[in-house]
Amino acid sequence: MAVQEKYDEIGVRRVPTYQILAEDIKAMGVDTVFGLMSDDTAHFGVTLDAVGIKFLGARHENIAITMADGYAAATGRLAVVCVGRGPALANGLHGATFASRTGNPLLLIYGESNLPGGSVNGQGPDYKGLDAVGVLTAAGIRTFTPTSAEAARRTLADAAAAARLGQTVALLLPVNVQLAEVDVHDHEITIAPIDATPIPRRVGQPARAHAVAASVAMLAQAKRPLILAGHGAHKAGAKGALISLSEKTGALLSTTAKGKDMFKGHPHNLGIIGSFSHSMARRMAGEADCVLAFGAGLNILTMSFGESLPDAPLIQVDAVRSNIGRWTTADVAVVGDAKLVAEQLVAAVPDRTAEDKPFHGTESLGLLDKFSLADDFQAGNTARTVDPRSLGVTLDRLLPKMRNVVYDAGNFLGIVPYLSVPGPDHFKMTNDFASIGLGFGAALGFARAHPDVPTVLVIGDGGFLMTMGELETVVREDLPLVVVLMNDCAYGAELHFLRLRQLPVAKSIFPDVDFAPIAEGFGYDARTIRTLDELETVAPILANPEGPIFLDCKINADVAAPFMSEVAAADAKRQG
Repeated sequence: MAVQEKYDEIGVRRVPTYQILAEDIKAMGVDTVFGLMSDDTAHFGVTLDAVGIKFLGARHENIAITMADGYAAATGRLAVVCVGRGPALANGLHGATFASRTGNPLLLIYGESNLPGGSVNGQGPDYKGLDAVGVLTAAGIRTFTPTSAEAARRTLADAAAAARLGQTVALLLPVNVQLAEVDVHDHEITIAPIDATPIPRRVGQPARAHAVAASVAMLAQAKRPLILAGHGAHKAGAKGALISLSEKTGALLSTTAKGKDMFKGHPHNLGIIGSFSHSMARRMAGEADCVLAFGAGLNILTMSFGESLPDAPLIQVDAVRSNIGRWTTADVAVVGDAKLVAEQLVAAVPDRTAEDKPFHGTESLGLLDKFSLADDFQAGNTARTVDPRSLGVTLDRLLPKMRNVVYDAGNFLGIVPYLSVPGPDHFKMTNDFASIGLGFGAALGFARAHPDVPTVLVIGDGGFLMTMGELETVVREDLPLVVVLMNDCAYGAELHFLRLRQLPVAKSIFPDVDFAPIAEGFGYDARTIRTLDELETVAPILANPEGPIFLDCKINADVAAPFMSEVAAADAKRQG
């Protein structure tokens, strides 16, 4: 106590490194840290909680990391996650690799073995030993490690600044660095003024005049242009400019999956182009004689493995030069901000007569106006299962219009066109690593970010069985969540993969387990849904969700998502 008083007298206090790092994180404006407790980060984790930062714990490291990624996606803020070293790092590598591909600002804080001078327990072997830097580097994740207690604060600041640029960054904290004490001057609030508030959009650059002129010349030859907007166009705030460009050129409007419902309600909107298209979008996109892609990656799902867009000129606009032509050939490359380029084109293209805008004519508008998603398929409901598309149409009507929808991955993604959202900010897919089981975490991150808006998790039974323990996390952390379990009693994607190749399917099929009583045991309002009539009976609780809701929806496993046949066709084409 006398030593502490002495330090207080001269305006200096001596504290463990983990304490000042927790204080620095709070000073950044971080109010939530996601994680899972481990002995090598335990001091740090409880101190985060003690200084007033909500430590939101998961039951698995993958979920802790994807919670943080979902939170970053929903808020635009730097998200922080804290887990252990060795087995904890290995457990969460799946989630970390996924997060590194989303472009969200994420700081992963791991425990790490002692710096040279002794093992964690004073003897050997170190059962948790793992080359963390090597593993994370192989996964494409940049790492930072302080070499001393005195360097720890600066290393934290550097790692946070790097993450805030829109990437996943790992900070490895050796145990003996965390436990070492450092002198802190009272006037020091934080080592660097890193701001964890939403990251402002970078000032975009317009396109070069030559690129705009080339685009205008190509558009002059087109009568039926199609505008395809990706998530990059949404982030650039290009919606209004693209609608103006549509009005001036007679183009139809469409999006990628990640740009879902950007033009919802507009009379010229086709919805998603690609593997998640409805029939009218496929039909009318096929009639386009020029495609303008703004901030769209044009990956295999947008391109439907090369089949979604017609053999027509493609103008690709992107703020990052290397994105243009990455997955498909662009006839005109335009480097620039999506909004600014759209405005440049609006100013440059000449006015057209109504006759020169057939996509905006009475016939086309009539087709779009009369089109109904509910009538776009032959429903495959049975006595004990529901067609997933019919389920999506009904849920779209029963759930609150203001909602977030987060998807795990699997065959059930065929429901995507049928369940709408207010716009791209309310929609998240978790297939960036082509895996299942990561959606639960992302949904919890959204629920933490926006507790006033219902978050709906759509997940298959395969991914759910991997992450079922997180049912408890929802209740313990009081997170608002509606779980829609798309239960086809199978690994649905693998089931159809095998069927399309005439291979045995037995190993892809599960018993018909009723999960509702399990969820009910955790405190959910849980129901088993085998018919649309049973779904209608839960309309009151879906209209105004209070507390966690769990719907075990038994869906018809014979209904394959369109992309399953596209994969098979692409395979057959490659094999000659």
